[in-house]
Amino acid sequence: MATYTTLSEAVNDLQRRGYTDDLALGGHCLICDARGVSLDPEAFEIDEFHRFEGMNDPDDQSIVYAISSTDGRIKGILVNAYGPDASSLTQQMVRKLATHGRG
Repeated sequence: MATYTTLSEAVNDLQRRGYTDDLALGGHCLICDARGVSLDPEAFEIDEFHRFEGMNDPDDQSIVYAISSTDGRIKGILVNAYGPDASSLTQQMVRKLATHGRG
């Protein structure tokens, strides 16, 4: 797995490698607005993730996830603040993201 020094470097390389869909968190799923698709936790896999710490504040962390749908139609990137907010996500989504984000 590649190692990146900045979030933008990771996003640019992942896009170059085919992760071109922009993904966003929905409470119970991932959303790809451009394609009008939502992915439930069982409908996607996290292929890799990269964690970044803020330059000025160690608590300012983010994670970039390289995600593909299990049907192979979606390959995209999700950028999320470190530690998903359980109040806006279902427990199933929190578990799916936390499995990879805390490694």
